[in-house]
Amino acid sequence: MPATDPYTVQLASGVYAYVQPDGGWCLNNAGFVGDATETVLIDTTATERRALALRDALLAEGAAPPRTVVNTHHHGDHTYGNSVFLPDAVVVGHEACRREVLAAGRQLHLIWPQTDFGDIRVTAPSVTYSDRMTLHAGGTEVRLIHPGVAHTAGDTIVHLPERGVVFTGDLIFHGGTPFLATGSLRGSLRALDVLRSLDAEVVVPGHGPVADPSVYDATERYLRFVAEVAEAGHAKGLTPLEVARGADLGEFGELRESERLVANVHRAYAELEGLEEGAPLEVGAVFGDMAAMNGGAPVACHA
Repeated sequence: MPATDPYTVQLASGVYAYVQPDGGWCLNNAGFVGDATETVLIDTTATERRALALRDALLAEGAAPPRTVVNTHHHGDHTYGNSVFLPDAVVVGHEACRREVLAAGRQLHLIWPQTDFGDIRVTAPSVTYSDRMTLHAGGTEVRLIHPGVAHTAGDTIVHLPERGVVFTGDLIFHGGTPFLATGSLRGSLRALDVLRSLDAEVVVPGHGPVADPSVYDATERYLRFVAEVAEAGHAKGLTPLEVARGADLGEFGELRESERLVANVHRAYAELEGLEEGAPLEVGAVFGDMAAMNGGAPVACHA
């Protein structure tokens, strides 16, 4: 489905989600917290043009230009726009997020060379934390929580306990297929336990519309489905592509980016074979198999 214009949703006093439909490849969500004097921005976007639109939307709500940008993880659709907010803002993220931003560099340019990303200067977090960190913006407490290796090695959950809101980053894809290639299947299941423990009523996923905690159950069902088909296929000596092509998606057939199943099976195989959670996979093999799942067409960046 074609993407539509981004929109802003007020979730609580001084708390906003910035949603980019339809949430497909490179169309992530962001958010901001604060008031006319101080603002924390949660994630940026995949292109300079979209980051500028995010900045305009933030200012239109009466928020101050952000002095802090929090990255929920290193992927370029959440970090490429960081430089648009410099030099006034400091970028904050998990210590592994910083390492991974620097290691990835202009990775989206390599995957999608035809996309106009604009003037992108890779900008890693300059302030990092290891377990938990607390910020304050406009009288709102903003807790940063590292759930362990999950979607990536450097994920950050942003929890606003006084507002009952949580920004999950790509631990949750609402209406889209989870993506585990740079993280961990087991760790993603553990991260759901962390999210549930926060008791937030409003959930802002990394991609897709704002949701409620029922998205945790939907995500868990999918992750356990991946574990089951991977274990069965691995025992039979099948390749990840053979497993993915032979799988009956059932209730998950309506999710966007179903080709991600083969990437997730690659990750599950790595864990079954004893590799460390988050151990690098061969990017070419993973994206090549996803293209094969698409009938030979590469996955498309919608930014």
